[in-house]
Amino acid sequence: MRKPVQIALIVGLVILAIVAAVLFARYQKTAADLATSRAAEDQAASRYVQTIDAIAEIQDSLNAIAVGDTGVGVKPWKIGTGQEPAQPKGQEALDRIAVLRSSIERNKVRIRELEAGLKKSGIKVTGLEKMIFSLKQTVTEKEQMVAVLSAQVDTLKTQVAGLETTVQETRDTLAVRNVTLEEKRRELATVFYAVGTKGELEKAGVVKEKGGVLGIGQTLVPVPGAPETAFTPLDTDAEKMIWTGAAKARVISAQPSTSYELRLVDGKMELHILDTGEFRRIKRVIIVKS
Repeated sequence: MRKPVQIALIVGLVILAIVAAVLFARYQKTAADLATSRAAEDQAASRYVQTIDAIAEIQDSLNAIAVGDTGVGVKPWKIGTGQEPAQPKGQEALDRIAVLRSSIERNKVRIRELEAGLKKSGIKVTGLEKMIFSLKQTVTEKEQMVAVLSAQVDTLKTQVAGLETTVQETRDTLAVRNVTLEEKRRELATVFYAVGTKGELEKAGVVKEKGGVLGIGQTLVPVPGAPETAFTPLDTDAEKMIWTGAAKARVISAQPSTSYELRLVDGKMELHILDTGEFRRIKRVIIVKS
């Protein structure tokens, strides 16, 4: 009787040992699975927080993109006022646009990286997907705003180019007008004088004797149409004195006597113009020295 009982006890103990070993193995596997699950949950939570932070950072970056302060314009300008057309800060606007575009492009890259990271991690949260979709819409709006600003700058550059052309044309016109006015001024202000002895002036064809009887009582008078080469030009706006180089001299042309004065300076006679308007009404001045 004892031997079968002992055998039964031994078999029972073996079975219990086997059951205990199986249960212990299952316990270890369950504990390992639980640890793995908890680690995965912690990792997912960490990625969720990182994703939220990244979304907030991108949104802040997009909110910082504002194009309203980059507007440029041209102030009114009238030709002939002596003013220059108002120059817009064109390069500043172009630099600002380049910065905006660069910022938008960086945010687009970050959004793509964010989407790829979520897809790889297997995290599917409706709220996150909506936030990323909203980021994409914001990026599109910012790109449209920058495109509008670029068009405004291009239009402004065209306007400035037109103004510069107008300014140059106006300058050319004014230059031609100034030349014309200067020529007219010089024409009005210039007289032509001839100074010489009676013999020198007669030889040059500038004067001749007229009237008298048998060479007596003749008068020295200007010759109409005398050659231009016998005369020297004088701009009476700049110069108001004709030097004769002689101790005695007299004017035989028709300038009013009140418009000039003959002065003896250092033993030489000088003609000083007193009234330029009256004096230059007669364009040719003939001075006979003796």
